[in-house]
Amino acid sequence: MQPLVSIITPIYNNAKVIEKTISSVLNQTYQNWELLLIDDASIDESVKVITPYVDAHSRIKLVVHKKNKGAAEARNLGSKMATGNYIAFLDADDLWKANKLELQVNQLLSNTTDVSFGSYEWINSENKPLNKKVHALSCLTYDKLLKANYIGNLTGMYNSEKLGKIYTKDLKKRQDWLLWLEALKRSDKPAIGIQETIAYYRITEGSLSSNKTNLLKHNFNVYRKGIGFSFIKSLFYLIQFLFEHLFVKKRLIKPIISK
Repeated sequence: MQPLVSIITPIYNNAKVIEKTISSVLNQTYQNWELLLIDDASIDESVKVITPYVDAHSRIKLVVHKKNKGAAEARNLGSKMATGNYIAFLDADDLWKANKLELQVNQLLSNTTDVSFGSYEWINSENKPLNKKVHALSCLTYDKLLKANYIGNLTGMYNSEKLGKIYTKDLKKRQDWLLWLEALKRSDKPAIGIQETIAYYRITEGSLSSNKTNLLKHNFNVYRKGIGFSFIKSLFYLIQFLFEHLFVKKRLIKPIISK
């Protein structure tokens, strides 16, 4: 029997884009999945837009929070609900390429890794390509991931049968990084990166500048509050992170040259 993939999608005021996100799941070449939509008390029409999909597809489930609890709580609830052999994440404004699940299920079935991820491209709010691709590392160890987050959350999938369900601490940012660190910590194999594009990450106004502005604080919190390192050790890793992020990781973001 084909493995079941549980897809977890937190939603907060994504009415304008959520239909395309859901459609990118419905259009997958691999069809043994369940989609768990966690609406985090949206104040727009997200729930209204989603409801027809839930009514039409038994594999799509929706839970609505009465109060906003944040992305970490939404993902953790999705993980509790998940019944799949594998767990994947897709944010409500991102998209998957049609063969994304097929490639990753085959990779995990090969038993070469327990954690799969891949390359992805940037799109804008109008779904137009920004001609930039973030290339996945071919092999990713825990120690390398500790230096910087090399797993685009929209591409990540892990074997929950082998690793168990993974929950993350309620940090304001970078909870996904903590989750993938825990996944590799539990596994006896490195993560394997798929080199071809498997997803599309939506760049919205202010998203990149926001990341730069909050870089120090949020990444220090990953080490100090998330992992539990001492203040001095967290500071040491933050310095490593800055070097890795500014001089190593950026080399993986390359322009797409049209043929």
